[in-house]
Amino acid sequence: MPHLDPNSIRADFPILDQEINGRPLVYLDNAATSQTPRQVMEASRDYYSRINANIHRAAHKLAREATLAHEAARSTVSRHMNSRHEHEIIFTSGTTDAINLVSNTLSLSGKIGRGDTVVISGLEHHSNIVPWQMLCERTGATLKVIPVLDDGSVDMEAYADMLDDSVRLVAVNHVSNALGTINPIEEIIAAAKAHEALVLIDGAQAMPHLNVDVQQLGCDFYAFSGHKIYGPTGIGVLFGKEEILDTLPPWRGGGEMIKEVTFEHTTYNDLPFKYEAGTPDIEGAIAMAAAIDYMNALGMENIAAHENTLQERATAALQDIDGIRIYGTTPNKASVISFSIGSHHHYDLGMLMDQMGVALRTGHHCCQPLMARFGITGTARASFAAYNTEEEVDLFIEAVKKASMMLG
Repeated sequence: MPHLDPNSIRADFPILDQEINGRPLVYLDNAATSQTPRQVMEASRDYYSRINANIHRAAHKLAREATLAHEAARSTVSRHMNSRHEHEIIFTSGTTDAINLVSNTLSLSGKIGRGDTVVISGLEHHSNIVPWQMLCERTGATLKVIPVLDDGSVDMEAYADMLDDSVRLVAVNHVSNALGTINPIEEIIAAAKAHEALVLIDGAQAMPHLNVDVQQLGCDFYAFSGHKIYGPTGIGVLFGKEEILDTLPPWRGGGEMIKEVTFEHTTYNDLPFKYEAGTPDIEGAIAMAAAIDYMNALGMENIAAHENTLQERATAALQDIDGIRIYGTTPNKASVISFSIGSHHHYDLGMLMDQMGVALRTGHHCCQPLMARFGITGTARASFAAYNTEEEVDLFIEAVKKASMMLG
């Protein structure tokens, strides 16, 4: 079986070669933003140094090359997700933007209205809660929430009981950003489809770790962000089935999303451009595609296996520390560990860890309802990526032990 050696790729990530407070940086905040390899930076630099021009709108050589590079990026994403058509790939500014696109176009279309139901889960990031609350406020639909069990998994029996013919949409994450839980989305999607409901999957935390095949999953929409997959911030993707996107109206108006404009009437463009008003993040799309190529060169299975090894090592060691509580204990997890020490505040723990060179995320992780479910305000969260090492896990554990002693 192929093996991923993180030490062989760390030179690709120059930001890791630095010290924080006199100690080597141990970057374990990958669920928030992963670091960017030189190969992705070079793709960005190549765009700006060689072909920087606006796309789709000019006959000159630079514009043609920029257009080809941008559309090649769309092709890369399409192949990676196995979408049926390249025009089912819509470039957005990130997962949040993609979800809002769907929420707004569904409400504008009249496909969801009073008496209808939208189902989400208690694991959701605010970006997969608030847009649906807003949709329900606009349309009179009802929002229902799948409960979360003590191990951090969703209550599938409760979900089955929620499903009836009033359900128009089910929107859940593939992987929980706060707990690392990998949801059984194949089962969730199949159950929703039995009631002819649309399904949106927030894949922001899944794309860095798992192979995602949207045709195999059968979801109607799938969203993710570039900065979670070793790419730049400010760029993301919405996959949407052609037959559904064709029935939804545009959300934003402007250039590129039109075929013809008069003061009396506008004819909208075809997919994907109907949803890409204005000048897009051309460089971002190209760099994100380079990040996808980078991950595929490493091998998604290799990345997942390596990260799982790190997670298991860290989890076993944490459990030996007095006062530690880990949130999210279901066996089916991605490389996220959310924890607390006694009654100590997560921010205090994070600050002490930073003094020892360990970068964690602290707080509610944009999951306040989930934190409330466990009766807490937040956690410390360690999250691993392909470039993290077993030695870094050990440094993390030693830092947690020292922080615990200092907190008393």
